Parts: sequence; C-alpha cells; structure tokens
Amino acid sequence: MSQTFRHPEILEIARREGKVTVEGLARHFDVTLQTIRRDLTDLAEAGRLERVHGGAVLPSGVTNIGYEERRSLRSEAKRAMARACARHIPNGISLFLNIGTSTEAVARELLHHENLMVVTNNMNVANILAGNSSCEIIVTGGQLRRADGGLVGNLATDTIRQFKFDMAVIGCSALDRDGDLLDFDIQEVSVSQSILRQSRKTFLVADHSKFSRSAPARIASLADIDTFITDQPLRDDLAASCEAWKTRIIVAE
Repeated sequence: MSQTFRHPEILEIARREGKVTVEGLARHFDVTLQTIRRDLTDLAEAGRLERVHGGAVLPSGVTNIGYEERRSLRSEAKRAMARACARHIPNGISLFLNIGTSTEAVARELLHHENLMVVTNNMNVANILAGNSSCEIIVTGGQLRRADGGLVGNLATDTIRQFKFDMAVIGCSALDRDGDLLDFDIQEVSVSQSILRQSRKTFLVADHSKFSRSAPARIASLADIDTFITDQPLRDDLAASCEAWKTRIIVAE
C-alpha cells in the first residue's frame, strides 16, 4: 500500500483512537517501522498530526495535549533552546519562569547559576531549582492545575504584581502566522500577561512546531517580546516583522 493510501487511514485511526503508535501502524499496514516514521513525519509537517514519543496524536485547537506527551516532544530542541536561553541569563538577578516544558528545560540549565531569585507559578520549576542551593525560590500560589503542576488564577496574578523582574522566560502553546502568542487556558493567559508587564526584559522559548498548532486565547505578540529563542529560522515575512519590532531572534544550534 502506498503512502497516498496509508495517510488517510492513519488519520482515521488517530481520529478514532486519539493516538497512533509506530509499532501498531507498522503491524496494521505490514510495513517497516521506518516507513511509518516517514509517514508520521510527513503528516506532522503538513500539520495533520502532532508527533509524540513512539507515535502521534491529532493536533487540537481547543485543548492541549497531555503533559507527559509534551515532555517527550522535541526534547533535543528544547535542551538546545534552554542552553541558549541560559547563556543570556546572568548571575545575581530576579527572574520569572512560567508554566511549560520549555521553561522547565531552562530551569535545568540554571542549576549552576548563582544568586538567582526565581519566582515561578510552575511547581516543576520550583522542584528542579531546589537542587541549586544558591537560588532563592518563590512560588506564586494560586489554583493548582494537577495535569502539569501549574498555578493559575487571581492569587498567582496578584503575587506577580508585587514584583518587578529583571528578566522573564515564558513559553506558549501555539504561535499564529502573524506572530501572536496563543494558549488554551484563559487563566494562564492572564498570568502570562501580568508576567510580561512586570518584567524589564522578556524571553520567549518556543520550537518551530508551535507555528503548526492553534489555540484560542491570545497572550501577546512577538512585538511585545525582547528575545525569541527557537530551533529553526522563521519565515522571511515574520523575520522581517520581528526586525521591525526590534524583537531579537536566536536560533538554537
């Protein structure tokens, strides 16, 4: 069976079961694992599926994929972006890290920084940085989102308003073609907007797959970000817009 015939059936299985696996599809179509990996890569590049460890899921415009799946997505790219971000964070500053697996990767790269004061609404970030004895950690409080350890709501926002951070590192769930940062949870959007208002310098860490996803709630524009760290060059038109906005682009190696 050619890929022209496999692709629609792969999508139908994903719609029916919510997820497809490389091994399961290889058995179903009686082809090699490498053939299925190529099929899933083609479908992901077309925006029809979202690659996860061992398979793929349907991209969603109204709900995010699960936290454990997000942790395994593009893990090498996240580490590269996190290293690039950490190189621009000096010792001895106040810093905010928000919810997301990309910001958690940044936290891991800060374990040897000194004299940081980190404020976060991400329980996972707090637990990671607990391993850095010279890092002061402040957790915002708020409503716990058990799915990913995030703290959201008015209490988180009120805590953030009491600070003026030297730097903030945020992530997002999706990026629109015009450079808008998008998310799924309106409470998280409100928190992220407060972070941007209370920070002297802002970093967005997001890999290129965010451009193939959609989410319903707008956080801000890349025009509101000082530095955007990603893993692949931007389209020429968006790169030109970022230059006009004076938003610095760093492509992590």
